[in-house]
Amino acid sequence: MKTLYNALTIEGESKSQLVKRQILRYYINNGSTTITDLSKELNLSIPTTTKLVNEMCTAGFVKEYGKLDTNEGRRPNLYGVNPESGYFVGVDIKHSSLDIGLMNFQGRMVSLSANEPYCFENTPEALDDLCNHVRQFIGKQKVKKDKILCVNMNISGRVDPKTGYSHSIFNFTESPLAEVLTQKVGFPVHVDNDSRAMAYGEYMAGCEEKEKNVIFINVSWGLGMGLIINGQLYGGKSGFAGEIGHIHTFNNEILCHCGKKGCLETEVSGIAFHRLVKERIANGETSILIKKFKDKDYTLEDLIEATNEEDVLCIDTIEEIGTKLGESLASLVNIFNPDVVIIGGVMSLTGDYLLQPVKTAMRKYSLNLVMKDTKVCLSKLREKAGVVGACMLARNYIFEK
Repeated sequence: MKTLYNALTIEGESKSQLVKRQILRYYINNGSTTITDLSKELNLSIPTTTKLVNEMCTAGFVKEYGKLDTNEGRRPNLYGVNPESGYFVGVDIKHSSLDIGLMNFQGRMVSLSANEPYCFENTPEALDDLCNHVRQFIGKQKVKKDKILCVNMNISGRVDPKTGYSHSIFNFTESPLAEVLTQKVGFPVHVDNDSRAMAYGEYMAGCEEKEKNVIFINVSWGLGMGLIINGQLYGGKSGFAGEIGHIHTFNNEILCHCGKKGCLETEVSGIAFHRLVKERIANGETSILIKKFKDKDYTLEDLIEATNEEDVLCIDTIEEIGTKLGESLASLVNIFNPDVVIIGGVMSLTGDYLLQPVKTAMRKYSLNLVMKDTKVCLSKLREKAGVVGACMLARNYIFEK
C-alpha cells in the first residue's frame, strides 16, 4: 500500500495517475457507481474509464459491488473504493486526553481509543509521550502496517498544514512539526488545526443535508472556528483562518494565553467557564460543586456534568457564555451568510443550555433576512468530531500532496 501513497503523492505524475486520483475521490464522495456514469462525470470515454477501473481493481484499490438494480436491459456492474485498500490514523489532542482512531479508505471508523489519559503540556516530553501513544495504538491494530497510509494530528493554535509547521505548540526545532512527528512515529504524518479538523469531520460525516457553507464553532477549553466555503475547507493564506477566539471583544483586563487582553476567548470558552464558576462560588453563591468537591478543584468535564444535573449556578454561567457567543456569531452570519452554524466542542455537551442563548442572541443581533436562511445546531458527531475529522484529513492529504 505504500505504492498507493507514493503514487498519489509524487510530483510530475502521469495523466493516468491524476485520473485515478479523480476516480478514487469520486468514489469516496459519491459511493459506488457504474462505469458509464463515472465516464460521464470525468468526461472520459467508456473504454478509457473501463481500462483505468480494471487496473485499479487489479491493484486492489477498487472493487466490484455487484449489479445496479434496474429493470431496463442488461444490469451494469457497480464499482467503488475497496475499504481495505488503505487505512488512516487520526489523533485529536484534548486538554487532558487523546482520541485516536483508525479509519478505512471508505470512511468507516474501524478502531477507536477515546479519552486516553494524556497530560498535555507544551514540552518535548509531552511530545514524546504523544508519539508513544500513537505508536502503541498503531501497534495494537490488526491491519497490515504497510496499509496505514497517513496519520493526521490535530493541534490547537496556529498551524500551517501546507508547510507542516505549528507556530503555537511543539515548535521546539526549526524543522516542521509534521517532519519531526513523521520521524518519531514512523509513518507519514500531517498536522492541522483542531477546530478546522472538527469542521471537516462534521461536514463529511455529520451534515445530513450536505450543506456547502458551514461555520463550525469549537467551544472547548479554548474557542476556535472552522470554515467550509463552497464545499471546500478554508484555511486562509497561511492556514491560520478561524481564530475567532482572539478577536478583541471586551474591555476587560483578563490576559488571554495569546498575550493580549479582551479576547473573546477570555469570556467565551471552557477557561472562562471554569474561572467564572470559581469566582461566583468564592463570592458566596451556591452550587452542588461545593459539597461534591469541597476544597478540591474540578475539571471542565465536572462543570459540564453539573450543568446537565441542573446546577443553577452552572446553567446561569453557561447562559451568559452562550449569549456572548451568539452576539459574536451574529456578525459572522451577516458576513458569510452560511447554510449552517454548528456548535461543537466539549462545552456543546451541555446541549440546549448553551444552544438556546446562542440562538436567541444571534436572532437579536443579526440581519433578519440573512439569519432566516441559516440553521443553527449542535454537532451531530459531538465529542467524536475531532478524531473523525483527523482521520478524514489524513485520507484527504494523500490526494492533495
